[in-house]
Amino acid sequence: MTKIYTGASMSLDGYISGPEESGFDLLFDWYNNGDVVVETARPELTMTLTEPSAAYFRHVIGTEGALVVGRKLFDVTNGWEGRHPLDVPVFVVTHNPPTDWKPAEPDPPFTFVTEGVEAAIEQAVAVAGEKAVAVNGGTMARQALEAGLIDEIWIDLVPLLLGGGTPMFDQVKTAPVSLEGPISIVEGQAVTHLRYLVKRLQSDRSEQG
Repeated sequence: MTKIYTGASMSLDGYISGPEESGFDLLFDWYNNGDVVVETARPELTMTLTEPSAAYFRHVIGTEGALVVGRKLFDVTNGWEGRHPLDVPVFVVTHNPPTDWKPAEPDPPFTFVTEGVEAAIEQAVAVAGEKAVAVNGGTMARQALEAGLIDEIWIDLVPLLLGGGTPMFDQVKTAPVSLEGPISIVEGQAVTHLRYLVKRLQSDRSEQG
């Protein structure tokens, strides 16, 4: 069964961005606080990580087979110009697919899904094969969690207090949600990489499969 997870760099007080989309320089400072070069599909997003974070991120790269994102992230990044840094198919949940998007990359592997996050995840699973499907944080993560589709939660915990902004999870209708773990802890520099199992969904998804 394809593993579905959500993950993000998160401040200690639970935010994946600060007020008015601020704080990204602090949330992602760990991308460049080491001396191990880790390249992505976009040369301008090459990272220099510490040894522990580099090993962790290479695992992420090797694990991921498809990505599900919301329209907000797509717009903020301009769809990564048509090629995500992890170089995987991207499924964008949106009510209105863009009609004027002009990506720099030819034949961008982006699919716009208007039927909601569950339909997007279903399509992502179909192309991911034996690899995992990642769902970006915020609204998409909450909706997928409420639908019983998230198997694991991965957090890059940054020692930072943003004081407000966009939470990783907000007003989850199915709360409380029990987690098991951490099943993995990797201590980097100014970041701790954590992985948890979503306990109440493991048996449910096994029965479905």
